[in-house]
Amino acid sequence: MVTNLAAEKGSGLQRHTQALEARQTWLDALRGLAVLAVLFEHLIDALFPEVRTTVSPWFDFGQYGVMVFFLISGYVVPASLERRGSVTGFWAGRFFRLYPLWILVALAGTLFALVPVYWELPEQVAEHPIAGAVAHVTMLQDFLQVPSVVNVFWTLSYEMVFYLLVTALFLLGRGRPRTAGVLGVAVAGVLAGGLLPAGALSSALGVETTVLAVTAVGVLGLAAVLAGGPRLRLAGAAAMAALAVVLLCVNSRIGAWQSVAIMATMFAGTALYRLDHGQLRRGVARWTIGLVPAASIAAAVWYGPGWGMPDDEAMAFRWSWSAAVAAAWLTFLACRLLRSYAMPRPFVRLGLISYSVYLVHPLYIQVLRRLVPDPGPVPLPARIGYGLAVGCTVVGSAALTYRYVERPAHAFGRRLRARSAAGRPGRAVRASN
Repeated sequence: MVTNLAAEKGSGLQRHTQALEARQTWLDALRGLAVLAVLFEHLIDALFPEVRTTVSPWFDFGQYGVMVFFLISGYVVPASLERRGSVTGFWAGRFFRLYPLWILVALAGTLFALVPVYWELPEQVAEHPIAGAVAHVTMLQDFLQVPSVVNVFWTLSYEMVFYLLVTALFLLGRGRPRTAGVLGVAVAGVLAGGLLPAGALSSALGVETTVLAVTAVGVLGLAAVLAGGPRLRLAGAAAMAALAVVLLCVNSRIGAWQSVAIMATMFAGTALYRLDHGQLRRGVARWTIGLVPAASIAAAVWYGPGWGMPDDEAMAFRWSWSAAVAAAWLTFLACRLLRSYAMPRPFVRLGLISYSVYLVHPLYIQVLRRLVPDPGPVPLPARIGYGLAVGCTVVGSAALTYRYVERPAHAFGRRLRARSAAGRPGRAVRASN
């Protein structure tokens, strides 16, 4: 009888695990779709300039892909922190998930720029290598007015600011952050963001001084959060929150309204997670969540990319941004409604290696642009063949980096967190108070 009960418990646990995995495959499928959109966006200039002139003024494939990624991050990242209940475990997990492959790609991108393979090292990074390196190591370079060595690194700056805010809200809210209130503030920030000066902090202090000051505040705040006592931990959380808000509002490369719109999108993903798990009231939550894409599109229509851009380019930006935001939201919500159904396996598998695909593909795009400097005279079937060849090469390389870089790093991080938790019982609970 005991054996039967154990077997029943085991089979129940197995069914629960399988059900959980089935529920999460929709997120992997979304990641696969998003990374394909980004890859295609970067193939357009290299192979399909006619798409750039006819479709891009109306729809931005890259913006669509990254907005889907931001919604997914918002949906899963805060939940990961709350499940662990440990800020230390959360940051260890984020470090081993992001940095090992990022380091390899950053080194490869720098080498490509020095050779050069189509691109050159950004002038600012070449003239101030220490400040440029520090800005990249923090992953905040897009908020420090430092050009990225690899173009796709800009989105990781938003991930890092999101982690700072999520950590601060978790600690200051004692594990129960008020998502609806955060969304309300974010929507107001989107609508008012066009009135805030972009890059004001770096203009006032200088890029190098800003890099060092931001790095010092970030490092000290995170150290206080991870290793300090209760009061010091709260002070560190407040410093991290203030730093994130300052960077978003007055030192964004693309402008405050766009930066805050991206952050609001991520927190809207968090709200959707809480809504799905009964942690938010449906009426208020739906209205608040719906305001995020509406405010993002309204800000694009009102502010546009800036006042100095020609009217036709400004109009194209408004259309392409708005269409990308709307499509990303519709895609996410549609997959969320269909999450109990089986997702296409190719997209799910691609989603598993999407981080590798995302980081690795710009290197191959640059090699392609060296091989095909002018796509105009090349017949369309040949260009399609080039695109398929690059796509297959990128996916194959990403599968290898996922297998030999990402997975071992994830496993090492899990072992390290397990040893730390075993050596310091009760630490996870204290970190959340």
